[in-house]
Amino acid sequence: MIRIVIADDEELIRGALVALLSLEADIEVVADVADGEAAVAAAVAHRPDLTLLDLEMPGLDGVDAARRLLRLVATQVVIVTRHARPGTLKRALNAGVHGFVPKSTPASELARIIRSVAAGERYVDACLAASALTEQESPLTLREIDVLRLTRDGLPTKHIARQLGLAHGTVRNHISSAMAKLNVGSRADAAAIAWEQGWI
Repeated sequence: MIRIVIADDEELIRGALVALLSLEADIEVVADVADGEAAVAAAVAHRPDLTLLDLEMPGLDGVDAARRLLRLVATQVVIVTRHARPGTLKRALNAGVHGFVPKSTPASELARIIRSVAAGERYVDACLAASALTEQESPLTLREIDVLRLTRDGLPTKHIARQLGLAHGTVRNHISSAMAKLNVGSRADAAAIAWEQGWI
């Protein structure tokens, strides 16, 4: 029996996944939750064989939730997403994710992927993998990525500085540098482009 936790903030999607996967004789859904923090807590509590995470959730997104829970639990992680971007695939693989699939994947195919990943294999959607091979590398430094990620969360620069342990002026310099590299006029635009490219 493959024991899984499902995390998706869209109740209709989550309910459908639970219902469809529960029809499989060898898959048991032990918990379903609505956000990344709850996914980490559920994985710690239930120690599932596999954790199925939506990419875009409030608070911790799927990649950040995967990174955190994989430090705490020996589980396989599959991310499902409606908006799969090549840069996000690289982030996910670097975080230790074992599978990456679009939400358009049929339930029977998803069940097959879950079995494959639970058995120790890795699965990445073929179209997304092909896109990742040709995508532009991020011009941003790791610190610029950190700053833009928090910018996208809506934090003012003083709070970003406090959270990252940096001087306020240093954060402003990182934002200015990122804006110049991405050829945009605001930090919000820089964060939006970085997110669209899957760099943050």
